[in-house]
Amino acid sequence: PTGSQLYPYGLDQGDETNPKHDDGTSEAITLSVPFTFYGKTHQTLFVNNNGVISFDEPVRQYTPDPFPLADGCPFVAPYWADVDNVLGGDIFHRQTTDRALLADISRDITQYFPKSPFTATWAFVATWDHVAYYGSTSQKGNTFQAVLTTDSKIFFVILNYRDIQWTTGAASDGDAETGLGGTAAHVDSPPIFQAGFNSGDDTNFYNIPGSQTDAIINITATSNVKIPGRWVFRVDDFQGTDVDSPQLNNDNGCWL
Repeated sequence: PTGSQLYPYGLDQGDETNPKHDDGTSEAITLSVPFTFYGKTHQTLFVNNNGVISFDEPVRQYTPDPFPLADGCPFVAPYWADVDNVLGGDIFHRQTTDRALLADISRDITQYFPKSPFTATWAFVATWDHVAYYGSTSQKGNTFQAVLTTDSKIFFVILNYRDIQWTTGAASDGDAETGLGGTAAHVDSPPIFQAGFNSGDDTNFYNIPGSQTDAIINITATSNVKIPGRWVFRVDDFQGTDVDSPQLNNDNGCWL
């Protein structure tokens, strides 16, 4: 099934949960293993309710600015949009050295990067589970996950997408019932949903194809490793696109 490759998450896995707060964030999380992102090493991160993992400082903004950003704040954005977990859903996160999970991650990354065999020694798993959008009057929810992992030398991010049902909160003129439409439908307006990476230096960034357009709702069918709903990147010096440059599959209009 699409998205079935999400790694285990939830309270039974020892996860912590974010507060139920619109535009909220976790407390500062001190990493037991420093994480290198775009050539800089970080020891603190935040899991932000609006679909962003940021280093060193939180990101509460619900309307994403187009990448690249020169604000000095580096972050991973599995799905930056106007999440409201007060209305529905939970946000889980944990650091782990669980052998079974690390073995699964190691196997997967070695499959995608066969020239560089990888044995994970640590991972950070953040999961947004059926989270609602601001102003929602429906039961729609998005489920997606970001995994940061390393062997202490090489650093990867895995983005998993199980179910994406909405793109836009009501504060960005999205339809309260459908969670679709909104500001991004207007030419020259800022995007209201985005997936990718931003270094904070106005130069280094990556947008997953479909970001800033309505097509992002199909991200569960897209991939750069030929596994629908999964994107994998090496991020210490950002060689992630060396896996396979995503090509458009003309049979179904999806990036694979």
